Amino acid sequence: MGQSQPAIPVNGSLIRSVSADDLRRRGDALLARSADVYFTENVHPAYDRILDQLAPDEARILRYMALNGPQPSVDVRTNRPLGIGSELVSGDLTSVPEQSGVRYPDRSRLYLINLNRLGLLANSDDPVVLSRYMVLEVQPLVEAALKKAGRAPKIVRKSLRLTEFGEDFCQTCFSISS
Repeated sequence: MGQSQPAIPVNGSLIRSVSADDLRRRGDALLARSADVYFTENVHPAYDRILDQLAPDEARILRYMALNGPQPSVDVRTNRPLGIGSELVSGDLTSVPEQSGVRYPDRSRLYLINLNRLGLLANSDDPVVLSRYMVLEVQPLVEAALKKAGRAPKIVRKSLRLTEFGEDFCQTCFSISS
């Protein structure tokens, strides 16, 4: 009881079953290190595992975002009087993956979902400069959503940004020069 199971290799990663006692010991060890004035940690410990969870195309997206800052993103909604009953047709549309030169553009949506899951990218209600939306709004992905939305669709302008955690991750893990 309290013993963890041996690590089992699955798809290149080690999966282990741990007990509550093992987790508590690990948690207590973390708290002890946090109280140790001589313990130093130069980088966030999650960065190592995050690198293992990134596709090469996702690294391209992060580099692009680190070099170019917040990027335009839009939601396409149906338009109803007073906005009541408006429905989201397609959300968080952006051309960042294509602009960053991903090799597999059909996976763009999945890349952005994973980067968001890892806490590196986030969508924001804060827009970027208006002129930057003009290029995005004529992209096939956005035009298809506008057509699907029907008569007088509404475009909600937002932005895609690196989180503070994402900025530090990029500075720490990539050789990026502007």
